[in-house]
Amino acid sequence: MTDECLRVGQEAPDFTATAVVDQEFETIKLSDYRGKYVVLFFYPLDFTFVCPTEVTAFSDRYKEFESMSTEILGVSVDSEFSHLAWIQTDRKSGGVGDLNYPLISDIKKEISAAYNVLDPEAGIALRGLFIIDKEGMIQHATINNLAFGRNVDETLRTLQAIQYVQAHPDEVCPAGWKPGDKTMNPDPIKSKEFFAAVQ
Repeated sequence: MTDECLRVGQEAPDFTATAVVDQEFETIKLSDYRGKYVVLFFYPLDFTFVCPTEVTAFSDRYKEFESMSTEILGVSVDSEFSHLAWIQTDRKSGGVGDLNYPLISDIKKEISAAYNVLDPEAGIALRGLFIIDKEGMIQHATINNLAFGRNVDETLRTLQAIQYVQAHPDEVCPAGWKPGDKTMNPDPIKSKEFFAAVQ
């Protein structure tokens, strides 16, 4: 990983790369998604163990993200040919089958390095996940080690909270907030209304 830390609130590093979309190769540029939210997630390798459970889980829930004006992009250091072979392999055989979002090839490891998720000793990316807003700014970032996967429900919940506070700049969301829950005003006096209501 690089010494330079990528932080929430910074502009997401742009990239141009080859991706598999509907079993075809396409050139994808992150900046092409300006005006939409993006869930950009990295995974170690195709044809492994935890990875297909994450990749298919995001695909199975794609319509929920799409309804929130959000695109999902999956990235690993595999080639586009490996991605295609993995997509063309049935889920029961360790493949992922057809996906509802692009799988991006980062074979030169430049994207993983730019997002500071590359494990240089292993030569693969850790399980990094970034939520990027419509202006191209990173609003959320998490990095898991290799042995355990991420939770799609938590990614959706975090995305909902991000979208809510961006639409309501005078409010903040407490821990575990979900749509319909109470928010609070980030003010020493007004916030007491929230605390009084939840006690």
